Amino acid sequence: MKVYEGSILNASRYRYAIVVSRWNDFITERLKEGALLAFKKYGIPEENYDIFYVSGSFELGATAKKIAQTQNYDGILCLGCVIRGATDHYEYVAGQAASQISRATMDTNIPIIFGVLTTDTIEQAIERAGTKAGNKGFEGAIALIEMCDLYNQIEGINKT
Repeated sequence: MKVYEGSILNASRYRYAIVVSRWNDFITERLKEGALLAFKKYGIPEENYDIFYVSGSFELGATAKKIAQTQNYDGILCLGCVIRGATDHYEYVAGQAASQISRATMDTNIPIIFGVLTTDTIEQAIERAGTKAGNKGFEGAIALIEMCDLYNQIEGINKT
């Protein structure tokens, strides 16, 4: 039996895209900075990643799919923030963001990480963007690195 697991040790060999929602940018910019900190920590040079901005979290999935279709990237991190309000808007945007990002991963066969905060309050979003609950952008970047490496290992499996 062989066990496969993504490693952060191979981080600098891959190309990454980060897609960032401008909506709630006081949170999403912190998530992006967390992701960039992870990239720096694991030795990923700036020329190995690009950043794309979209209007809101709803646009993340379609943009990630379009980026993936260029075949210039090994993986994509989607960063956004949807905060519950007094209307049903939250349900539609959060649900569609998750669905579209998942679909983009399935359609393109590259890892696309869901780094979208879905919170009830601004305070919860702030906590997840670098205070009490850590930085989910940093965590998403780690997941992206590991998944790119795991996908690479899976592609190298030969049936014998």
